[in-house]
Amino acid sequence: MGDGDFPHDHPHDHDDAPRWKHDGVRVVTGDRLDPNTAQTPGMFRQAAINHARVGAQKIWAGTVSIQPDARTGVHHHGALESVIYVVRGRARMRWGEKLEFVAEAGPGDFIYVPPYVPHQEINASPSEPLECVLVRSDNEAVVVNITDVEPVEAPEAVYWVDPIHKHPAG
Repeated sequence: MGDGDFPHDHPHDHDDAPRWKHDGVRVVTGDRLDPNTAQTPGMFRQAAINHARVGAQKIWAGTVSIQPDARTGVHHHGALESVIYVVRGRARMRWGEKLEFVAEAGPGDFIYVPPYVPHQEINASPSEPLECVLVRSDNEAVVVNITDVEPVEAPEAVYWVDPIHKHPAG
């Protein structure tokens, strides 16, 4: 193999060029997002990347705008993984069997929600909207609402602590 050669699972030749013209990279501009997706009162979701729009097989991506003080009900997304990127505002996430844990994220922060974790998204600001980019690991709109949760009154704050990020108390 030469310096410019890369192994591939399938061969590429010039016959792929016409197919890739329309089945290759897609750009979905911000003014062309699709609001025809599941909505929650106080929130406005728009799909950017999904099967219907670009043929995506294993991923969904879009935006969500959450009004001041708005919150979802308690829910989980089945086997799906979710990533939320905070563009503007302050997100508060509560999670656990009784929403006993809480963490906040601001602009530039990423939030990861593992499969089956009961959680609630909250706009922590009483006056500013929360703007986020949302990515899910599948095209299915899996939302399992949990209605029999009695949230604890004072959830435990959870901080990201590792050798680089120290606990705020010390």
